[in-house]
Amino acid sequence: MVMMRIHGLLGVWARVILLALVSSLAAGMALAHEVLPAIADMEREGDRLAFIVEAPLEGYVAGIDLGAVEDTDAAPQAETYDALRALDAEAMEARFRAFWPDMAERIEILVDGARVVPVLEAVEVPGPGDLSLPRPATLRFHAPLPDEAETVQLGWDAGFGTLVLRQQGVEAPYDGYLEAGALSDPIRLSGGDQASAWESFVNYIPVGFDHILPKGLDHILFVLGLFFLAARLRPLLWQVSAFTLAHTVTLALAALGYVSVPAAIVEPLIAASIAFVAIENILFPRLGVWRPVIVFGFGLLHGLGFASVLGEFGLPAGSFVPALIGFNIGVELGQLTVIALAFLAVGWAWRKPWYRRVIAVPASAAIALVGIWWVIERTLL
Repeated sequence: MVMMRIHGLLGVWARVILLALVSSLAAGMALAHEVLPAIADMEREGDRLAFIVEAPLEGYVAGIDLGAVEDTDAAPQAETYDALRALDAEAMEARFRAFWPDMAERIEILVDGARVVPVLEAVEVPGPGDLSLPRPATLRFHAPLPDEAETVQLGWDAGFGTLVLRQQGVEAPYDGYLEAGALSDPIRLSGGDQASAWESFVNYIPVGFDHILPKGLDHILFVLGLFFLAARLRPLLWQVSAFTLAHTVTLALAALGYVSVPAAIVEPLIAASIAFVAIENILFPRLGVWRPVIVFGFGLLHGLGFASVLGEFGLPAGSFVPALIGFNIGVELGQLTVIALAFLAVGWAWRKPWYRRVIAVPASAAIALVGIWWVIERTLL
């Protein structure tokens, strides 16, 4: 009787875990406006420091805390964002110009330690286009520079999100990835602050990790799909190794410019890979000999997806290879963290006779539904 009660409690606990997984997946299905880092190019032009920033401006104007959300649909101001996203170029430009004084106060530019106020020059907003995607705009502003100025520091309010800062027009330029609210170290206006190979390697590890946890929901689901069929550590590691090797190859080739596949093709195929692996979990109770080969093929696709992420802000030209390796290691650490968390949640039930029926099949079904929905959304909607 005691054992029956314990088994019942374990079954209830397993269902609670599954319900949490399904709920998080369902929430992920609604995400449509991913928050991307802003990219700022900085260059000295005589007595001023010029900035060209590429970023979706609707999030700033709507007042969304871009440092705290992964997708604008998850913010309380989502309706305001969507309304701004639907405005034509002229109307959106007018809204941003009205917002600029507030934004300027929240941009911190320190010249030799003294704060200077940025001056807006131009705003270039494209037409509405596909409303389900962010609309990158171009923002131009400058800050005055004394003749004897030597260094500058840049940062902005955490609410504006992540900032990629690239120095232009000098030898050995600075290239930095500033998390939301961070202030750069002093940057020499004459150049020479390019990160060393070791610094680039270390700096890009958290960038890669961040694009798995919390931002890489599609990659998370694929790894979970591998997890739910394995039921043993050794075959799981074989699959993850095949996936790792494959996406490392295509990530490197794409980042170096040897392979280029449009996101409109890659993203639906990644969604299809998620659905395929999850459906295979339901139809086949054990790993087949073909599984590592299939996982390797899908890993090639996911590598192209990671490459599109890097394409958003690029890698430092002087330390390309170390930064690429650091990014890839960060991705791997993120994937291993997903596996570790999944194991802590349900790994204790791997050997239970009801594991497949109670946990693996229902969880795989939930993952498959999300993958199928993403295929439809990314191809037809």
